[in-house]
Amino acid sequence: MELMVLLNALVTRLLFVLHSLIGVWRVTEVKKEPKYWLLALLNLLLCLETGLTLKFKQGRGYKCNELEAVQLNVTNQDISQSPDSSDGSERIDHHIFRTAKVLVNQLSTICETVWTLALHQTFLLLLVVGRWLLPIGVEITRDQLSQLLLMFVGTAADILEFASETLDIEDVRKNYILINAILAVWTWSMLQFPLDLAVQHIGCKPTASSRQIPSLLLCRYSAELWNIGVSLFIQDGPFFIVRSILMGHFRIFNQMLVFFTAKNILVVILQLYRLAVITLDFRSTILQKSRKGEVGCCPCEPYEATTHATVEQDAEMNECVAFPLKEESQAPLEDQ
Repeated sequence: MELMVLLNALVTRLLFVLHSLIGVWRVTEVKKEPKYWLLALLNLLLCLETGLTLKFKQGRGYKCNELEAVQLNVTNQDISQSPDSSDGSERIDHHIFRTAKVLVNQLSTICETVWTLALHQTFLLLLVVGRWLLPIGVEITRDQLSQLLLMFVGTAADILEFASETLDIEDVRKNYILINAILAVWTWSMLQFPLDLAVQHIGCKPTASSRQIPSLLLCRYSAELWNIGVSLFIQDGPFFIVRSILMGHFRIFNQMLVFFTAKNILVVILQLYRLAVITLDFRSTILQKSRKGEVGCCPCEPYEATTHATVEQDAEMNECVAFPLKEESQAPLEDQ
């Protein structure tokens, strides 16, 4: 089992490095500037992360580095064969290099739009598959991981549609400022993939500060609040702003752009409605518990446990329920 965990961790990161190198190679081919190969140095951060993860979580980081160095040396020796090799080996090597050269030339002839879309598609698919292959940490269960992967599939489809649909517009491709803005928003939307907060609830610590109203709200609805925040500030909100600017300022209209703009604003409205429902439900729970002299409404606490409020907590609860619900204000208070 430990060998499979190690293998999955290495294979996933190697796939990310390979995809990055292909992207850098494509940039150098289009720009005809070898200096863009310096972008590949960013993979050193991934290599550093891999080493630290294997060292502190698996304890076998140095062994893997040695194996990679050995494989690299063997590859260099195969490529730099001496002239006195056999004729059969020379013919085989010549055929391999010729086939690779033909493949590279064919890839270079593919148009820029197809390359951009292909890199986006493979990157998003690699994010989902890579997250599936990576070893599961102690903070997340298999059930939560399955939920997270299903969410990632839908999120990746929305992000891919945003990039492909906007960058395919001819007027957009002529404006480098728009291209940079769209790619910046596209990159910003990727920040939601490394985090697992969408399926995890933040546990409350048994301290006085954790029993304050904002802390209780965050403890009870942490996953829901994270999903709402991601939609408003990382995905649908920024997507709606960009598409609105394209239609309002640059006068760019097409059927798909209008449809996805309407879809984004609908999602934003529904998320705000969801936030209002959560807030009202939380206030109703606080109101009921304040009448019973309780302050705990967190799922981390046993439901039967009752904790009496302090003076500060009573004041905070009174402020929270200063405007009670309409049907509750009309109903007479029951005897406790």
